[in-house]
Amino acid sequence: MHPEIAEHIRRFPDHMQEKLGVLHTFFEQRLPKATQKIAYGIPTFQLKGKNFIHYAGYSKHIGLYPGAKAIAFFAEEFDRAHYKFSKGAVQFPANQELPFELIEQIITYLQQQKA
Repeated sequence: MHPEIAEHIRRFPDHMQEKLGVLHTFFEQRLPKATQKIAYGIPTFQLKGKNFIHYAGYSKHIGLYPGAKAIAFFAEEFDRAHYKFSKGAVQFPANQELPFELIEQIITYLQQQKA
């Protein structure tokens, strides 16, 4: 894990640190060729020198930033699951399990778009 990302995660209470760490590991396992950095002040995975996906912790949610096209593509699913979302972000409530199956689908979608 990139040192600045580790520092970002350490700023949160233990329960959120755990969730962010698990999410980070999930991305590392699915994106083994990605580089990691802080971009726009949040943890970022890059592929081929371009930002691929961002995430960040907040007090009541974890934000996932896959870009506007991915958000539009998955909007109905986010709506069904009652996740707040905007043009480029979706919020996963901190008091719920992370939807790893959905996150995996988002990663696959992004990989197909950037292939």
